[in-house]
Amino acid sequence: MTNWLAVVTVGLFVLTWGLGQIDYAAIVGGFIPARITNPGAFAHALGPVYVPAFLTPVTATLVHGGWMHIGFNMLMLMFCGRYVEHVLGSKLLLLLYILGAYAAAAAEWALNPTGMAPMVGASGAISALLGTYALMYSHQKVRAIGPFSANVVRIAWLAAGWTIIQLMIALATSGSGGTELGQIAVGAHIGGFIAGLVLTRPILHLRFRKGPIGLNKR
Repeated sequence: MTNWLAVVTVGLFVLTWGLGQIDYAAIVGGFIPARITNPGAFAHALGPVYVPAFLTPVTATLVHGGWMHIGFNMLMLMFCGRYVEHVLGSKLLLLLYILGAYAAAAAEWALNPTGMAPMVGASGAISALLGTYALMYSHQKVRAIGPFSANVVRIAWLAAGWTIIQLMIALATSGSGGTELGQIAVGAHIGGFIAGLVLTRPILHLRFRKGPIGLNKR
């Protein structure tokens, strides 16, 4: 599934890039917070849009602003996606990817619900995979703090660390324009990563509810 996600994403990018339609693809398939907040005003401002608003968190993962944008995202996808898929399997990996895309879009909407700039790229969904990867493969020993279990403390530390890194990136790139299509979607990165952390245990439970080899436990 990791390979298929990469192939489809790169293939669509090459197609839109070759046709010179990257900006158009961003408007049609990108996630635009204003479409959720005020659909009528958006339609009046930009005309007909062919992808339903509720699908744009997913279609936005298939749109990228340039070669550097998609190159870095695919590098991260192939790096952590294979390890996560090895544990979760292909179907649950895809589920986590899609849920991460929606969590990333929700975070972007919460930060700027009237924003008109399209959010594009797979980094939010990939951040969810990265969150799961970090939680599953972290070897740092963490102790429980008061009523909070060691697992909750680990999630909190990872979430805090990732958030700080993203805020530092936002500060460092605040005057550079981010990707070719706009500022870096820091909110999407944070939302996707936290979704990966929170969803890891439920998805692992779903994966192994009948035991690692699919047999009922006794």
